[in-house]
This record gives sequence, C-alpha cells and structure tokens, in this order.
Amino acid sequence: MKIFAGLGNPGAEYSSTRHNVGFMLADKVAEKIGASDWREKFNALVAEGFFEGEKIFVVKPLTFMNLSGEAVGAIFNFYKADVSDLIVAHDDMDLPVGMIRLRPKGSGGGHHGVESIIQHLGGAQNFPRIRIGIGHPTKNRSVNSHVLSPFNPEEAEKISAALETLVPATLCIFGEGTDCAMNKYNPKKAKKIPAPELEQ
Repeated sequence: MKIFAGLGNPGAEYSSTRHNVGFMLADKVAEKIGASDWREKFNALVAEGFFEGEKIFVVKPLTFMNLSGEAVGAIFNFYKADVSDLIVAHDDMDLPVGMIRLRPKGSGGGHHGVESIIQHLGGAQNFPRIRIGIGHPTKNRSVNSHVLSPFNPEEAEKISAALETLVPATLCIFGEGTDCAMNKYNPKKAKKIPAPELEQ
C-alpha cells in the first residue's frame, strides 16, 4: 500500500494557483492509475487505484494547506501505514518555476503543509517528497500573494512539462523506490533561488 498526498487548497478559486501544484499532480497520478472515483473522507478527497498490483490511495486534503497533516495523518493512522509508504508532493519557492526535486526524507523546510504532516505523524520525517518549483516572489510581492497567484503563460508551460515528467517519476517511486526515482528523474544540479532583499 502507498499513500500519495498532493498538497493544495480546496476550492475553484485556488485551483490554478502556485500553491496547488500538488493537487495538479495528484489529479494526473490518479488518472494514470485509473483512480477516477474521488470520495470525500478523512477530511480529504481520496481516490483509490492500483499500480503493479499494489493499492494506491491518492489524497487531496480539504483542510487548506497549513493544516494538511490533519487529513494526511487521519488516513495514515487509519490504514496503519509505514511512514516510508507516504509520498508527499508540494510546491517549493526555493526552486525555479518548473524545476523538480525528489527527496527521500527531511524537515519541513519552512513549508507549513509539510510541517503539519510531520507534526501529525508524531515528528516522523522519513517520507519521500516531490518538490515542484514555483519560484520566489518578487521584491514587492508578499509570500502569501505569490503562492496564491496563478502562473503566467510561460510559467504554466514549464509547470505542465514538470507534471508530465513527475507522473512517471511518481510511479517509479511506487514501484522501484525513491532512490531509483531520484537517480532517474532528479536534475543533475538544482540551484536555489536567492531570496530578494525584501525577504531577508
């Protein structure tokens, strides 16, 4: 069994915003494994499918980003999953728009949704992450307005390409493990974007 959680905010007004790239990937992964029947439970939308004979739960929390752990922790505890069987996809301001990065574990790194999940897992951090770059805000834009803004057309193309790459990368995690997926799909170099002076 695997639990794939794509993070985002519920509601049509947020559907195309930067903060919702995790939801976007969840939709594509669900479609790929034939999990089209979304049901509301555990304070989330959950679709169930199979990949190579293994049960996959695709989860989109309905708690809003900062409380993602309430939904993810509930389904995790109900099915008594192992922490290594949870995969979390989320936006990352420290990566350029469209850049992807797979990680086997780590801290929340300042991402409130991931921090919420760690909290509700009792501090466990050993779950794989799929980080999707959304870029840093410009000097005159707040972090909140940045993550809740849509992509411009050029950025949207980069995100679309990233998601197309991340579908097979996610399936690779399901079937072959995170280390194998990292070797196949991580870019050779991922440079962090320096924060603008206003944010320092």
